Amino acid sequence: MNLKAQIPNFFTMLNLFCGCVALVFVADFGFYWAFGFVCLGIFFDFFDGFFARKFNVAGPLGVQLDSLADMVTSGVVPGFVMYKMLAEAEVNSRFNAKLNTIETLQNELYVIPFLGFLITVGACYRLAKFNIDTRQSDSFIGLPTPANALFVVSLPLLWNPDVCPYQVIDILTNTWFLLSVTAISAFVMNAEIPLFSLKIKNFSVAKYKLQLFFVLLSVLMLVFLKILAVPLIILVYVLLSIFNNIVNKKASN
Repeated sequence: MNLKAQIPNFFTMLNLFCGCVALVFVADFGFYWAFGFVCLGIFFDFFDGFFARKFNVAGPLGVQLDSLADMVTSGVVPGFVMYKMLAEAEVNSRFNAKLNTIETLQNELYVIPFLGFLITVGACYRLAKFNIDTRQSDSFIGLPTPANALFVVSLPLLWNPDVCPYQVIDILTNTWFLLSVTAISAFVMNAEIPLFSLKIKNFSVAKYKLQLFFVLLSVLMLVFLKILAVPLIILVYVLLSIFNNIVNKKASN
């Protein structure tokens, strides 16, 4: 066995392990720990590709393992998080409306929260399509599943008056808002929207000014907004990419 060839696969397995641990924490509403393990899994996901390229050991086995691990960490976990958020939102809305007692609510089966797993379905389709799409070797078409996972898994961390004002929390805990996020999330992962790459080759300020601006803006947002910056950074990434596409299209005409 070529041990060097197994190093990328080892990091892929660490990504998968982190996704499994995150699922356990989500089940117990441990969203902070779940977010941490998703971040750690994405960190390992970066290094499996890094070492595969560095050691020139990329192969079909690694590609399949990478997608399977991402399916858990960046597919199942965010879907489960959205399920939990929708379930909590449904219980709170019905209890506040005084439609039932809390005991009845705890025993009632809700259908709406299961729609949160549409994120998982969208991630699955995205990962399968990515493996056969030769256009995405240097950039992305549609939002990558790790970025989408970070966006979704960070949302319940904002249900905190120390992070967001109560007016924003009311929106973030609204069932219709969460269903809208679910639908948009599944769509954006598979939409034909070119997103600029953060991979830098032959560095020059003129060539990578958009990437440098995005990185600088992201750092500033993390410093001043902390956890609130995470979903905003993903949103800015998509909006900047759309703006860049429009500018490039006009320049080529």
